[in-house]
This record gives sequence, structure tokens and C-alpha cells, in this order.
Amino acid sequence: MRSAHRVETVRSAERTLMARLPDGALMQRAAAGLAAACATTLGRVYGSRVVLLTGSGDNGGDTLYAGARLAGRGAGVTAVLLAPDRTHPEALQSLLRAGGTTATPRTTAAALSRADLVLDGIVGIGGKGGLRPEAAHLADLVAASPATVIAVDLPSGIEPDTGEVHGAAVRADLTVTFGTHKPGLLIDPARAYAGSVRLVDIGLAATLPAIPALESLQHADVAALLPRPSPESDKYRRGVVGVAAGSVRYPGAAVLAVAGALRGGAGAVRYVGPAADAVLARFPETLVSDKGPKKAGRVQAWVAGPGAGDDPTPVAEALSSDVPVLLDADGLRLADRETVRTRAAPTLLTPHAGEAAALLGVSREEVEASRLRAAHGLAHAYNATVLLKGSTTLIATPTPDTPVRVNPTGTPWLATAGSGDVLSGLAGSLLAAGLSPLDAASVAAYVHGLAGRYAADGAPAGAHDVAEAIPAAWRDIRN
Repeated sequence: MRSAHRVETVRSAERTLMARLPDGALMQRAAAGLAAACATTLGRVYGSRVVLLTGSGDNGGDTLYAGARLAGRGAGVTAVLLAPDRTHPEALQSLLRAGGTTATPRTTAAALSRADLVLDGIVGIGGKGGLRPEAAHLADLVAASPATVIAVDLPSGIEPDTGEVHGAAVRADLTVTFGTHKPGLLIDPARAYAGSVRLVDIGLAATLPAIPALESLQHADVAALLPRPSPESDKYRRGVVGVAAGSVRYPGAAVLAVAGALRGGAGAVRYVGPAADAVLARFPETLVSDKGPKKAGRVQAWVAGPGAGDDPTPVAEALSSDVPVLLDADGLRLADRETVRTRAAPTLLTPHAGEAAALLGVSREEVEASRLRAAHGLAHAYNATVLLKGSTTLIATPTPDTPVRVNPTGTPWLATAGSGDVLSGLAGSLLAAGLSPLDAASVAAYVHGLAGRYAADGAPAGAHDVAEAIPAAWRDIRN
């Protein structure tokens, strides 16, 4: 499990740890890990040209101490001091003793244009509200430089707790972060500025709280959650998922939702809706009914809404049941908010940014710029678990103490018609198999993202290709 903690939590943990260590030991640990990452990136340290963009405070100190280590190994290291009167004095002296130099405003641009490596230590986790003009100018110079860029703890200019970006920010190839991930490193749009992320252990884990702000499942976590039938299992014990989807205009949505459901671990799929012929032609093992969710027979979970059109009855009937319900696409628009809020059984919403914006009454751009806020807002407004799809897929619950989950798998090729229908069926099947809404959504997003990678393999892929790749992704995770 990858965990991320908010700034206030990190600072508290650092204070606790520093009280137990000799003065400056924590900064030296960070600098050592940073210098090692720089050396690996450079390949050959001796003779390389390194520029340090150094702000005030501990982040600048980490950067200068790492620069001193690189200078001691023969690199030509130049420090650009954004706040000379507030630069960490001991760290600066360490750099100068090792042979490093400082740049003037007139020589900064030339140094950056010749650099092999740039360390972004402008601001640390205390940065808020974007970069000031002088730092923003440096970010522009860095963007024009051919050098590899390493961000120190996080790229300067991003919001560490939310992943928002207000104005100019440094775009890194690699971010070396200390002690724990910060939420902004895992959530777009800030995630796109971080590049690859490397976590350096500085001994902080023992002083961090057990419950993080965000968490990201890895293969082993997902493998432990995937349903596995026992020798005594039959199709009913494995769970039956109902799919109320499709319409005369959109029969393909029903077919794709059923495709995802059949591959999601449940023992059987019941389909209700006007696309029964299309579903049976593709998946003859599906149990079909034309009597609506109330009379479809026993299910352990419902998927309602993909391609449903404007008829609210199937969605309302699914919501009136006493089993978990997943609402997607038209189901999000047709569902009554108060009905969802007051259900005794759990509900899972799976909007993309446009649908989330409509539900929240804001613009799509607002949702994409503030994904974490949007996911929390929907979960609170509907008293439901929310899977917010997008470049960063987030899963939030209405319980404030539960960490938001960030899905690490996926590919831009998943931005294709019907992909969300497959995801809905997959998640609904996991709900029917007994997973909680949080786990069902997290596992479905992970498997779906991995299946998308398999299906695309660097080329365009359709939603049906993604559905067909789910078994391969499932086996990869299991093995």
C-alpha cells in the first residue's frame, strides 16, 4: 500500500522525530537520499553540471547539502539563491567548502542552459498559491533547459495537500520525496508535474499516524481482495449481479456493462432492459428479464444507468432494493439525491468529470482542477461512495476518517466510448461478490486500468478489447 499524508501531519511527525535525533540529522538523511537519486540519474557524477534552485528554509537546505555531496564527487554545482538573506547558512557553507558556487541573476540563464541536471528546491511542502514572479520566471527558464529536472520533495508551485496547481509550477522528470508521499504527488493536475516519484526513507514512518489522507493499492493489496471461489461455491454463493442498462438507442452500453460484470467475479449476471436480444447474442449465459429490477429475481447488487436513456423507472426500482447499487451515466442524472442519501444499503456513484460537474452544479474545469474536493463533495452530498473517473481516478467515501484511494493503473487509451460501461459492470460484480463499495470501486478501477494497458499495448483499443483483457489483468495480479 502506498500512503500519502497531509502537510500538517508530516510536519508534526518531523518535529517528533527531530526531537529524538541529533541536530541536523534529518536533513542529512534527506540530502543523502536526494544525492543518491541524482547520482543514479546522472550516471556519471564527475564532470557533470548541476544547478540548484534554492529557496529558504529546510527544502533549500536539503538541496544545498545534496549539492555539496555531488560537488564532493566532482560535479560542477551552481546554486541559484532566491532568498540570499534567508538561505540555510550551514548548508550553503557546506556547498561552498565542497567547491560549489553561486549564480548571480545575470548568470542564471546561462547556467541553466548548460546544465545536465537541475534540482528544484524553490519551495517545499509549505508552498501555497502558486509561485511568485521571480520563481515563476525561473520555472520558465527550467522548462526551456535541456537538463533533467529533479524536484526536491515536490515540484514547486503545486498544492501539496490537494493536487491543485494555481499558476506557474516546475515540471519535473523525477520527484524525490521524503518520509511519505504527499497527496499532490498522486492527484492530477499536480501529478503530471511530478514525473516519476521516488520515496526516500528518512525514518518518518514510526511517527506518522496509522491512517493516511490518501492511499493507493498495489498488486498485493488488490490480490488479497479479489474474489476467489471455494470448493463449495455455486453461482449464487459467488453472487449475482443485476444490470439495468441500455436502451433502444444505446444497446451497446448494456452489452459492455454485462461484459464487465461477467468478468468481475460474480457467479451470474441478470440483465433487465430493452437490449436483451443484443446481450444474449453476445453473452448467452446472461439471465434476462423484461419485468424490471423489482421482478428480475434475486441479486446481490445492481448496476443501473449505463445507456439507460430517459426512463427513470429502472433506476428508481434498483434504488428501492435492499442491496448495494452502482449508479453510472444516465443513472446519475435520473437518480433522486434524497433517495440515494437515505438508502439503508450502500450506493456507489461512478461519474466522470462532466457528470460530477452536473451533480455539483459547477463547471467541468472546476472538477478537473480540484478532483479531491469534487470527490469529497459528492460523497458528502449523496452519502455515498464515489469513484471519480479521469486521469486520476479517486474513490472517496462519506466517512471523513476513511482515506481517499487513488488508482495507480490506467492509460489514456481508456478514454474511449463504452470504457466506463465495462468498469461499471466490473465494479457491480465485485459488489455482488461481497466487497464493500470502497474495495469494489478500488479493485475495479485497478483491474480495469491494467486491462486497458493490456488491451491498448501502445495502440488504440475499444471498450470490448478492455473487457476481453480483464482475465489477463486478473491473472497478472493473482500471480
